[in-house]
Amino acid sequence: MFFLLIVGCSTKVTRVQSDSTIDITGKWNDTDSRLVAEEMIRDCLSQRWLYKWESENRRPTVIVGKIVNKSHEHISVETFVKDVERALLNSGKVDFVATKTEREQLRDEKADMAENASVQTRKDMGEETGADLMMIGTINSIPDQDGGKAVVFYQTNMELVEIESNRKVWIGEKKIKKYVERAKVRF
Repeated sequence: MFFLLIVGCSTKVTRVQSDSTIDITGKWNDTDSRLVAEEMIRDCLSQRWLYKWESENRRPTVIVGKIVNKSHEHISVETFVKDVERALLNSGKVDFVATKTEREQLRDEKADMAENASVQTRKDMGEETGADLMMIGTINSIPDQDGGKAVVFYQTNMELVEIESNRKVWIGEKKIKKYVERAKVRF
C-alpha cells in the first residue's frame, strides 16, 4: 500500500504602514535608513552654513554624491540616498539637481527632442543648473557576537562640501547600536 503525504505550507501576508518599525533580523533596515536620513538632514539644515545663503535670499543647490557602504552587511545605499534627498528637498531650504545617472538620461532625452520635438516645446542643451554643494558620506558597522547574542554598531558620517572651493561646511554623524538575542546569530 502506498501513501502520499502532502504537507502544505501557507504564507500569511499582512499589510502594514510603510513607516512602521519592524525589526526581524536586527540588521540595518528601512526604519534605520529613514530615521538616520531625517536626523542627519535636520542637523545639517540647523547649522551655520545655511545662514550665508538665507542672508542672500538664495537657496543653495545641492546634489547627493557617493554614500559608500563600508559596513559588514548589504545595505541599500540607493534607498538611503533617496531618503536623504527627500528630507533635504522637502525641507524647502535647498534646491536639487539630478544625479549624474539621471542627468545622462535627461541629456539623452534633450538630444532626442532636438531632432523630434517642436521648436516651441524643445528643451535646449547647456541650460542645466549647476550644484553649489555636494553631500557625501559613509555607513560603517562593527558587529560583536558571542553565541546567540550580538551587538551591532552602525555609524553614518556625512559631509556637505562646497563644490567650487572644496570647503567642508557641515559634518554630521549618527550612531545606532542594536542588541540582538536569539537561538542562532550569525553576522
